Amino acid sequence: MSDLPPRAGVLFDLDGTLLDSAPDLAAALQQLCTEQGRAMPAYAIVREVVSHGASAVIRSAWPDAGAETIAALLPRFLAIYGKDLAARTRPFAGIESLLEALDRAGTPWGIVTNKISALTLPLLGRLGLAPRAAAIVAGDTLALKKPDPAPVLHACTLAGIAPRRSLFIGDDRRDVEAGRAAGLFTVAAAWGYLGGEDPAAWAADALVATPQELLVLLRRHALCA
Repeated sequence: MSDLPPRAGVLFDLDGTLLDSAPDLAAALQQLCTEQGRAMPAYAIVREVVSHGASAVIRSAWPDAGAETIAALLPRFLAIYGKDLAARTRPFAGIESLLEALDRAGTPWGIVTNKISALTLPLLGRLGLAPRAAAIVAGDTLALKKPDPAPVLHACTLAGIAPRRSLFIGDDRRDVEAGRAAGLFTVAAAWGYLGGEDPAAWAADALVATPQELLVLLRRHALCA
C-alpha cells in the first residue's frame, strides 16, 4: 500500500453539470405524452426540472397527478429514454476542455449522480467518459443517494482522493448539501438546470457561471494547469 496521502480530486454531478441531457429526456417525454394523449409542456419547463430526476420530468407534463400515477408512468418513460439516451446529449460547452485539463494534470475526477446505474453507465460509455472517470457512483450504487453524503464519500474512496482536499460541483441544492456534509469544497454550477432556484442561495463555497470560470477556479486550487 502506498504511503502517500490521498490526492486532491474533483467530483461532478452528471445531468445539468457535466452533460446537457435535457434534449433526450424531453424527447422521451414527448413520446410518452403522445402515447398517453397528453399535451407536451414547453421545453423550458422540462429543462428546469431535469436535475430532480425522471419523476420530476414526468410531473412537468402531469402537474396535478398523484404519486401513484407518476410511478405508473415511470417504467415506460425510462424504457423510452433508455433506447436513445445519447442521441442529443452532449457535454456542456467547455466541459470537454476542462476534463482534458484535469487529465493532463493527472487529477482524478469522478461522477456522483442520482441517475440509476442502468442509465448512467451506458450513457457515459457511449460518450466515452466512463473509462476516464476515476469513480462513477450512481443513484442505486448505495442504499443512500444525494443529499446524503455517503455517495460522495464513496466516490472519494473509489477515486483515492481526500474529501478535505477535493471539490464537488453540481447544479442542484442536493449536490451542495451532499458535498458540504462530506467535507468537500462545494461549487454551484449556474449553467445547469437549477430546478427554478437561485444557486446563490445554496451557500456553496463558490458559484461559477460557466465551465470556463470553473477551469479558472480549478487552476487556483492547483488541480489543473
